[in-house]
Amino acid sequence: MIAHPTRDAVPLARLQGIRKRYGAITALDGLDLTLHTGQVTALLGANGAGKTTAVGLLLGLLSADAGTVEVFGQSPSRLHVRQRVGTMLQSANIPERLQVGELLALVRSYYPRPRSVDECIAMAGLQGLLGRRYGKLSGGQQRRVQFALAICGRPALLFLDEPTTGLDIEARQALWQAIRGLVAEGAAVLLTTHYLEEAEALSDRVAVIDQGRRVAEGTVHEIRAHVSLRRIRCITTLAEDEVAAWPQVREVERDGEYLRVVADVAEPVVRRLLAADADLHELEIQRAGLADAFLALTQKATREAT
Repeated sequence: MIAHPTRDAVPLARLQGIRKRYGAITALDGLDLTLHTGQVTALLGANGAGKTTAVGLLLGLLSADAGTVEVFGQSPSRLHVRQRVGTMLQSANIPERLQVGELLALVRSYYPRPRSVDECIAMAGLQGLLGRRYGKLSGGQQRRVQFALAICGRPALLFLDEPTTGLDIEARQALWQAIRGLVAEGAAVLLTTHYLEEAEALSDRVAVIDQGRRVAEGTVHEIRAHVSLRRIRCITTLAEDEVAAWPQVREVERDGEYLRVVADVAEPVVRRLLAADADLHELEIQRAGLADAFLALTQKATREAT
């Protein structure tokens, strides 16, 4: 996804020097985070890293012990600020007896310029669900309803907390397409997800936090650059134990007829693979993904803190 430099000058929302404690527990320790128009920012961290607290502060649901919280340059608790914000959280207290169409009409009434019902249905994939009671829907259908409620007010700032949990592959792809459409319209999106391939596919920027501190921020490419590992995949008769003993090799595993190798440097390992097995084929080499970088960054931060 391509960022829009002309839109990046003034952040739509920001946390600056945020500190937040719950008794003896420090949830956020000097966190900085900015959200820009026309960008998806993925906020990544392990459970307990501080993601939920950061989102709660930006939504005006929590107060910081120190630091600055601004949304559209103002306090996030103001009504006219909230009318420009959409939210899809993991836990949603939605009346189960109401029909989907009733829920949509109710939430649309809160906003001055909502999307049409037809537009919400198309973007969230709610065809055939308007007359169904919310409590009778499957988990995946409920997530699609929650997405529709989050976007129906035409928000300039959208918070998506694990948005595709419970969705099948087709529904997940459709939701990704809808998110990309919102960003193309100029919305800013803060995404939290445990599906790192989702963050890699959608994000313009990634912020990694650990124990309440930001340990890295940048584009997906910049975050991946923190790790130099290469992943090698090929069909070979070579034994895992043999390849695992080679220099520069970190991990080896057998996946059916494929051998998967994680190496510090690809070239010498590939040369040795080809020399050792003349029949080797289906050779693929990839850089370490966002998941590898995330693990390396958080493990390093934990070691340094310890």
